[in-house]
Amino acid sequence: MTRTISKTESETAKFITRTYLWMGFALLVSALSAFITASLVFADAGQRILSPFGAFLFGGAAIGFWIFAIAELVLMFALSANIRKISVQTAALGFFAYSVINGITLSSIFIYYSISSISSAFFSTAIMFFAMSFYGATTKKNLATFGKYLMMAVVGIIIVSALEFIMAVLLHLNTNALDFVIAIASVIVFTGLTAYDAQKIRNIAEHSNSSESYQKLSILAALEIYLNFINIFLSLLRLFGRQDD
Repeated sequence: MTRTISKTESETAKFITRTYLWMGFALLVSALSAFITASLVFADAGQRILSPFGAFLFGGAAIGFWIFAIAELVLMFALSANIRKISVQTAALGFFAYSVINGITLSSIFIYYSISSISSAFFSTAIMFFAMSFYGATTKKNLATFGKYLMMAVVGIIIVSALEFIMAVLLHLNTNALDFVIAIASVIVFTGLTAYDAQKIRNIAEHSNSSESYQKLSILAALEIYLNFINIFLSLLRLFGRQDD
C-alpha cells in the first residue's frame, strides 16, 4: 500500500514538474526569439530606420506580423485539436515552433517599450502567476464553475478587442480608454485562469502515469498556462509600461 501511494505521488509530482518545465522552456524560447528578432528590425537603431526585415514585419500594413500572428493561431488550434493523434515528439516540436513564432510577434515590445518597463512587467507577472498557481494547486475549493465563467470572459475580451481594432484602424477613433479597460479585464481574467488551470493540472496529475498520452497532456497543459502568463504580461505592460523614446 505504501509503495502504491509513493508511486502515485511520484507520478503526480512528475506530471506537474514536467508541465511547468515545459512552460518555462517555452517562455525562454519566446524571450530569445523576441530579442533576436528585435535586434534585426532596425538598419539604424539610433535613427529608428527599419531594415528590410523590419519593414516586412512592422512597416506599412505590417504584412509580416499578420502572417506570423495567423500562423501561431493556426498552430495553437492544430496542436490542441490533434493532441491525441500526434506523437510526443510532434507535440513538443509544435510547442517549440509556437514559442518561436510567438516570440517573433512579441518582438515589437522591445521597439515600443523601455527595457525597464519590460523587466518590471515580467517580474510582476511572475509573482502574480506563481502566487495564483500555488493557490490553485493547493485550494480545496472547486474552481470548475469559476473557470467556466472566466472562459466566457475570455471570449468577451476577444470580441471587444476585435471591435477596438476596427474602431482604431478602420474608423480612426481614439480607443485609449477602451484599451485601458481591456487590459485591466485581461489581467483579472487570466490571473483567475492561472489558478483554475493550476487546479486542473493537479487533478490530471493525480491520475497520471508515464504513458505517452499523459506526456502529451503535459505539453498541452503547459501551452495553456504559457498563454495565461503571456496575456498577463502584455496586459500589465499596456497598463504601466513606459514607451521607449
